Amino acid sequence: MKEVCIVEFPSNLGLKESEPGKEPGVNRLPDWLWKHNLHTFINPKNIKRLDAPKYSNKIDPETKILNANALVDYSREQAYLINNLLSQNKFPFVLGGDCSILLGTAIALKQKGNYGLFYLDGHTDFMDVSLSETGGAGGLAASLATGKGPEKLSNILGLQPYIKEENLWCAGNREYDDEYENEIRNSSATYVSLRDLRKKGIRNAANLFLNEVEEKNLDGFWLHIDVDVLNDQIMPCVDSRTPDGLTYDEFNELNSYLFKSPKLVGLEITILDPDLDPTGQYTKEFVNNLSTVFKKYYNNTVL
Repeated sequence: MKEVCIVEFPSNLGLKESEPGKEPGVNRLPDWLWKHNLHTFINPKNIKRLDAPKYSNKIDPETKILNANALVDYSREQAYLINNLLSQNKFPFVLGGDCSILLGTAIALKQKGNYGLFYLDGHTDFMDVSLSETGGAGGLAASLATGKGPEKLSNILGLQPYIKEENLWCAGNREYDDEYENEIRNSSATYVSLRDLRKKGIRNAANLFLNEVEEKNLDGFWLHIDVDVLNDQIMPCVDSRTPDGLTYDEFNELNSYLFKSPKLVGLEITILDPDLDPTGQYTKEFVNNLSTVFKKYYNNTVL
């Protein structure tokens, strides 16, 4: 059974300023989750932290992406850390940060073998940079990880693609816009919108993914959880709010199937902004739900 190691990547490099002159607060998420007892509930054997480079709100002229050079440097350092943990047969429980933290992990996965990615998010994060209104890599994370977009970010260490496009499952999007959705519809990734997830049934959708992992004989899969996949009423403290979203019953059911799979090699939590939850009420509920389901279903116990 794998030891759980909490890994803190307190980065906001992939987001635009929350308001002029103010950095996004999501880089304080690991400390915020600590304050609300996630670390205590998960009870990891180790906690590792890698601080991010200095934030800038300037667009890189070459890639049209915010903080592009800093992201390259940070992703390489992240990959080294995650690679070491995977080599030691440990389970990285990663706390972001914004969704761009995926890049470092995806690089490490490519270095280790052929992995799947279950991208649970209220957005696809799969689009060309030309469609981005902000230039934030967080909104491009899934496409960059699968080899799309500027090579500076999609081909770090010459490892493009980090995740094969056909091994990406993007689930939970509710940004219903044809131009946006067609990017992933026209790819070889599997796209399951929030509507489709409910239509298929959560158990069926999870089993389809897990069966595919087995049939392709993948080395494993990584779980990306952007908290904005949750219903806006129970998780409003995110940078891009959208009506609807998963209830905790739906979220917990889906995670229960993924957590108990022996093919799950690690996970990451992104986007919850402490600045938008001053009393901690939404964070506390999230921590309680996530940690309870993880402890119950991950290898039946947490080390």
